[in-house]
Amino acid sequence: METTSEQARKLIDAVNDAMAVPTSYRDETPVPKVGDTPPVPQAGRPPMSQKATDASVMMLSAGVASVPIGGMTSLVIYTLGHADPVSLAIGAAAPAALAVPIIALSMLIKRAKSAVPDVHHHHYAGNVDQRTVNSNTRGVWASNRNQLKG
Repeated sequence: METTSEQARKLIDAVNDAMAVPTSYRDETPVPKVGDTPPVPQAGRPPMSQKATDASVMMLSAGVASVPIGGMTSLVIYTLGHADPVSLAIGAAAPAALAVPIIALSMLIKRAKSAVPDVHHHHYAGNVDQRTVNSNTRGVWASNRNQLKG
């Protein structure tokens, strides 16, 4: 049976062995400020303007939104499988035929809302104080000393 001091000595030796192997390396060589190395392409989306990014996100969202519409169209065409070709064509064209007027109507409403200016009404009651206030602020910890002149 090992004594406590022997177990402690083994533990200390194991820690020293683990610490003897370097686990990281830091290169202290200064990085040149200007060089002739070309830029390295980074992973992910390429850099682009905010407008291009917004358009890209909109296209990706529309692509994802087309999946349920395509699934519904496939389901309608499958259920109409015993119908004639005209019924199949109507079933396949129905989602697009319904989407176009809805999109046009939403754009029309958006433009109509932007064309109407906002109306602001301001109603005041009572006397209006028309005296002038001059402020004098100085110092690290500012202290205002207002003087009313009327």
